Amino acid sequence: MIPAPFVGLSLLLTVATGPISDPTTPDKHLSAQQKDAALQPFMRSATECVAKTVTADPRFGDRKSAGDLGDLIVDSMPSCTKPVRAMIDAYDRYFGDGSGEAFFMGPYLDVLPTAIDKWVQQLSEK
Repeated sequence: MIPAPFVGLSLLLTVATGPISDPTTPDKHLSAQQKDAALQPFMRSATECVAKTVTADPRFGDRKSAGDLGDLIVDSMPSCTKPVRAMIDAYDRYFGDGSGEAFFMGPYLDVLPTAIDKWVQQLSEK
């Protein structure tokens, strides 16, 4: 029975080395809810940066349409590169390479004008 020693050796090597994983990447077994919770600080930071930059722009009070707000959001991006990049990178860590850019260009930008309006309303209520 030659295979038995090989099976034992392979079992020993598997247990001794353990799974190969990168300790800098989050656990791949996190639930979607846990991943979303981990991303919240990054999304909040990016959104607050954009909202502060947009509302500080003198054109903010003169805007006439949602398109005007979109222009202000685009113009705010150079000032918010660091938190936006951190959000995209975090999304990539939790959901896979390239997913952060897709999230930013799609769902995030879709709701950003509404989030900014809500942020402004909350500030004015204080």
